[in-house]
Amino acid sequence: MQEERRLAVLRAIVEDYVATEEPVGSRALVERHRLGVSPATVRNDMAALEDEGYITQPHTSAGRVPTDKGYRLFVDRLSTVKPMSTAERRAISTFLDGAVDLDDVVQRSVRVLSQLTRQVAVVQYPTLSRSTVRHVELVPLAPARLLAVLILSTGRVEQRVVELGRDLTDEDLAGLRTRVNRAATGQVIADAATALRAMVPEPTPGAGADDGAQDGRNDDGGVTAAVVDTLVEAMVDHRSDERIAVGGAANLARYGDSFDSAVRPLLEALEEHVVLLKLLGEASTGGAVTVRIGAEGPYEQFASTSVVATGYGPRDQALATLGIVGPTRMDYPGTMAAVRAVARYVSRILDEG
Repeated sequence: MQEERRLAVLRAIVEDYVATEEPVGSRALVERHRLGVSPATVRNDMAALEDEGYITQPHTSAGRVPTDKGYRLFVDRLSTVKPMSTAERRAISTFLDGAVDLDDVVQRSVRVLSQLTRQVAVVQYPTLSRSTVRHVELVPLAPARLLAVLILSTGRVEQRVVELGRDLTDEDLAGLRTRVNRAATGQVIADAATALRAMVPEPTPGAGADDGAQDGRNDDGGVTAAVVDTLVEAMVDHRSDERIAVGGAANLARYGDSFDSAVRPLLEALEEHVVLLKLLGEASTGGAVTVRIGAEGPYEQFASTSVVATGYGPRDQALATLGIVGPTRMDYPGTMAAVRAVARYVSRILDEG
């Protein structure tokens, strides 16, 4: 009973401090919250919380503010992540549903997340190595030329023109399309590439240019090899897996001097994508939202910063991470709800794409 009451006092202190940015006193707690106990009891509970390191007194005669340990207990004891309002959910859905491709999805996600939380939003582009092949289409352009279209679970689409070296009948093309999809569809990139390479026939002993197979393979093998080589090349990520989008940096200005110790290193970090990716951490599966508070993070210079992040991807595959970076004095329930909601919408879009 006493522990639950002290947790209620801590929760009230966190909520008031986040809302007002002012140290919280016992009188304010009694006036603003229905704690059901006397001011003297609240003072005793605050003293106990301070002794245990959950709150601290920044100045003599001042009220109390939460410590990192206090924020951690507050977050850990949240029974549920508060749901987004109907208006917020509609806004997310309307904004993201208008995206036309993967780049647009990522950029829109950053914007809506920074607007909802009033923090710096960071969205990692889906990591190619974790994605799977959704479908391969081979479209005839001419008798000896076709367009190979590679569609991945990330929503990424790669197109390559393949010069075959000889004419290909509709029947041969249909058979090749079936074999390619049987080998690659549903496979992660590395396994798909291996399976595709296995489709290429071994060189025919003694075969040469006079046989019409200049690379030592029969004619069919030459066609298969040309298509396979093109598809495997398309699977190579020419863009770094460390590519991210950042939005809402202007939100840092509203913290002023109270966040000065973290604003400068955070602004510098916005230029270092590797640092931001490490701040976000590994993509979490199953819709779990992770919260790292202050010194729990990987960098000492971000001791005044918290990170709320989660993984996203189709069919519960955590292909990448998105989240927000902000001061430890943040609305954790609201931020966690926004991060989770945006991740779910983005995952749904990739799943339907």
